Amino acid sequence: MSPAPTARRGGRRPGATSGPLAGPRAALGRAGTALAQWLRRPLTSLHLILGVFGLLTLFGLVMVLSASSVEAFAAGGSSYSVFARQLMFCGAGLVLFWIGLRTPPKVVRALAPAFLIVCAVLLALVLIPGIGSVRGGSRGWFTVGSFGFQPGEPARVALAMWGAHVLAARRAVMHRWKHALSPVVPVAMVLATLIVLEPDLGMTVSLGIVLIALLFFAGAPMRLLAALSGGALAGALILGLTAGYRQSRITAFLSPDADPLGPAYQATQALYSLADGGLFGVGLGQGRAKWSYLPNAHNDFIFAIIGEELGFVGAFAVLALFATLAYTGLRIAARNTDPWLRILCATLTVWLVAQAAINIGYVVGLLPVTGLQLPLISSGGSSLVVTMFAFGILANAARHEPEAVAALRSDGQGRVARLLGLRPPQPYQAPVPRPPAQRGAVR
Repeated sequence: MSPAPTARRGGRRPGATSGPLAGPRAALGRAGTALAQWLRRPLTSLHLILGVFGLLTLFGLVMVLSASSVEAFAAGGSSYSVFARQLMFCGAGLVLFWIGLRTPPKVVRALAPAFLIVCAVLLALVLIPGIGSVRGGSRGWFTVGSFGFQPGEPARVALAMWGAHVLAARRAVMHRWKHALSPVVPVAMVLATLIVLEPDLGMTVSLGIVLIALLFFAGAPMRLLAALSGGALAGALILGLTAGYRQSRITAFLSPDADPLGPAYQATQALYSLADGGLFGVGLGQGRAKWSYLPNAHNDFIFAIIGEELGFVGAFAVLALFATLAYTGLRIAARNTDPWLRILCATLTVWLVAQAAINIGYVVGLLPVTGLQLPLISSGGSSLVVTMFAFGILANAARHEPEAVAALRSDGQGRVARLLGLRPPQPYQAPVPRPPAQRGAVR
């Protein structure tokens, strides 16, 4: 006789989860599955980049209003003067965002050389006394009335566009140093020299980041990248030690307690602001640092105001948005088949995220003060407009992912796309290689 079957206790299946964590684990599993399915959708990259762009823009406008209201009122009697100017530049930036989103990639690529030449000419003209104006110790501005334009801002995007255009055609020979260096590196050195003459070390560092990112994503040898990076770091150190104000910034970074009321005053006040914020902050608009305690509270050091008024939660939200930008930009680059868009999108993403990391790094005391702004959040017209144009290019590239092209052409673009006048994206077609030239008839 066979033994009698053993009854299961409780009627549970072997291996089934039980206990108080069973519900949360199941919920996390369902959420992870839903997220994975959403990430596989053809238009996810477009929705992500538009979401990050919109949230950073709105967040920046709110924080500029909060951080600038006191000093704006003290200077001109209106708490909204700086905010109104930022809002006006935001309107101009939205126009450029629309242009970057609507223009076909092949047209943008064709205009890259002309764009670079214009930026180089402007960088040379701004050095001429009487044409360029001095702000913050740098002759890097064109000023018309109360409005200023900094040509160094679009020069970085122009270098990214043109550099990607040149390097995309040389992918097969990028292992050779001669083809990897020329002509992108010499042109970048010319632009960097013009910016150093202003002088603007922070902008020069940002331009160097664009150059290294271009070469890296184009497939340049790692030894070449290491040599260029080492040379760039040595050059930045030399430039930092050869000017009095830059040397004082480095000294203040290394010894912030030596003279807390001197060059280290601004960085020290930023740390006080972050410490006052705690976990949830003192409340939006309730910060005390902007009452003439923290210079440039609405510009270079706006992250300190975010930490003070919105606390760790608000600061973490900013970090999360830039982390999402890093993921989305590299995702767009990886999913495109156009080699020019791949290099360009990856380079623009690294530039924006690296600039944000540098700004946040010197606000929290991890880096010397460089003067680079927090993209889309700091007050500043030139930076805001150019950054919005860069986001337009990223969104345009998201629409030209192969799966996105198929979805938009088969299912339609929707009301918003038709309202903006967006054309249906065209699939990428690789150029047909030219046949080798005939060397002559065989005798």
